[in-house]
Amino acid sequence: MMKHVRAFLFLALIFAANTITAQSVTEKWPAMHEFHEVMSQTFHPAEEGNLAPIKSRSEEMMKKAAAILKSDIPQEFRTEPVLAEAERLQLKSKDLHNMVITNTPNEAIVKLLTDIHLTFHRIVGLCSDKK
Repeated sequence: MMKHVRAFLFLALIFAANTITAQSVTEKWPAMHEFHEVMSQTFHPAEEGNLAPIKSRSEEMMKKAAAILKSDIPQEFRTEPVLAEAERLQLKSKDLHNMVITNTPNEAIVKLLTDIHLTFHRIVGLCSDKK
């Protein structure tokens, strides 16, 4: 339980620090905005123990993650590190959907969803470094 509290506080700090940055990146990159919408509506309930949103929307998240690499990526964000993280985001989202449909234990789903959330924020950070 203490690990979950520490993880939550760490993620809350990252979220607060990156909120403005994430908004500017997602304004320029609509596919990232669409992914972020699904992620925020599923990750935050999962933090509180409610996995119903991610379980009902994992396929949607997977499709939104796949759309990121197929989207019109702004030139300023089209770097090898950003593209590599976007590919990881796509693969992890696919793995998450597979975990949901195979009834993987909730703890593993939350762990991977948290990793996806951090991957999204790594992409935002890499994009912000380009300013």
